[in-house]
Amino acid sequence: MPAEAGTTMPTCDHCDAHVSERFARVFADEHGEIHACVSCSANAGIAEAAKERVRGT
Repeated sequence: MPAEAGTTMPTCDHCDAHVSERFARVFADEHGEIHACVSCSANAGIAEAAKERVRGT
């Protein structure tokens, strides 16, 4: 479903790349922040990269 007029697509908080609403629902943390995406992390490591960036390692 396309974004409504006046709304913005979610972006990765690490690299500012646009991500889909579906990606954001799956990988965003409890605050809605997306710490890694397919543009800045390997597909297999997105969840791990997000956890590491939240911990600050």
